[in-house]
Amino acid sequence: MTSPLPERAGRRCHNVINPLHSTHYFSPDLKRELTAVGVTDQRAAYFAVRAAALGPVGAGVVTATFSNFRPGLVARHVPAVWETASPEVVLAARLRAVDATLRRLLGEEAVASKEMAEAAELALRAAEACTPHARPLYAAHADLPVPDEPHLAFWHAATLLREHRGDGHLAVLLHAELDPLEALASHTATGKGIAPKWALATRGWSSEDWDAATARLRERGLLDAEGELTEKGAALRARIEEETDLLDRAPYEHLGAAGVERLTALAGELLTRALAAGAFPEGLIGKS
Repeated sequence: MTSPLPERAGRRCHNVINPLHSTHYFSPDLKRELTAVGVTDQRAAYFAVRAAALGPVGAGVVTATFSNFRPGLVARHVPAVWETASPEVVLAARLRAVDATLRRLLGEEAVASKEMAEAAELALRAAEACTPHARPLYAAHADLPVPDEPHLAFWHAATLLREHRGDGHLAVLLHAELDPLEALASHTATGKGIAPKWALATRGWSSEDWDAATARLRERGLLDAEGELTEKGAALRARIEEETDLLDRAPYEHLGAAGVERLTALAGELLTRALAAGAFPEGLIGKS
């Protein structure tokens, strides 16, 4: 028997594991590795590395599973990117980029440490309880082999935990009747989501699209005239996270309270190192 998890323990663990997974998306190492296999467009590279586990899928599958990208942007790069580099080639390039990124951000000592090996063991144990049904991105990544080196095994487990939660989160957003851009805009209004300039630059939406989405949120009483969450809007966003926690509870319950606490501490220390090394661009998160 494991002891009950403290409230939001799984979410707190996710909030330090997920950024460690995401470091490679902003890494010059990924750009170098994808360029070497012929994928030179940054947006095409993102679609390729995240979708490669699904196989050579078309734009519809990527749009559906990624959710918050403008369909036309996806179609501009998918499935054409697979003509340049197959999913197998992309997956190998991605793992090389992750290896280089983690070594650069964390340092060789941290990569080779017993703490890294412990974090990998804990994260993999948590991922044992993830379930594939109705979770396509998680399921696709779960079919990939676990890398041998501890820092790559940890990243692989972090990817499984991230995509497992993410797939469930999309189901909750559907239930909340938020379309992709409304979900982005309302999350940004919490102060914890991607900043509008980054959303527009990376997701393919226009300023007019963003304004229309915020207008719809105002009509529903979720945003006020200044673009801030109303009481109703804040309650909805809180409920979305709580329902996502509910759908994502299995891996953390499986790991147990002590294991979750330890994994959160270990991942938190690694994230602190990564942030200090400039893992993410300035202004990525926030309301402006």
